[in-house]
Amino acid sequence: MKKTLQIIDRMHKEGLFKKYAIGGGIASLFYIEPIATFDLDIFVILPESEEVLLSLSPLYDWLSEKKYKLVKEHIIIEGIPVQFIPVYNELVIEAVLKAVRKKYEGISTFVLKPEYLMAIMLDTNRAKDRERIIKMLDEAEISAALLKTILNAHGLIKAYNNFRKKFHEK
Repeated sequence: MKKTLQIIDRMHKEGLFKKYAIGGGIASLFYIEPIATFDLDIFVILPESEEVLLSLSPLYDWLSEKKYKLVKEHIIIEGIPVQFIPVYNELVIEAVLKAVRKKYEGISTFVLKPEYLMAIMLDTNRAKDRERIIKMLDEAEISAALLKTILNAHGLIKAYNNFRKKFHEK
């Protein structure tokens, strides 16, 4: 994954996206014990454009020129399936803007904070997200104050309280 992160950092430095952060299962690995995950999710804030629809074409064109292959919704970068996900709501935009720098094998990269990961997982509410939230609550160092602030700001506090009641009452 080291070489993959180097390529992503190069893409960022060359202006293919304004800001990025690792999300999903790989981001969780920075905070909890390993979990099964298939790909590397990269949330991106794309450069301003006059186009109405956001396009990932510049990213895929750049990667294609470097001989990286597209497989379904992933592009295989140095053997790792990567999915570029444009920020799609205010929560994800805020999460990427407030991402923290982490080191992976000597490479500096941006990773979503655990509180934002939890809020995004709560918002998407897939079965695997619910499992990861439980692991985050059990294993990660979470700022309860920050989590509450995020959940309140994005209308997720009721969903979180219901989740805790249903899945994580101790």
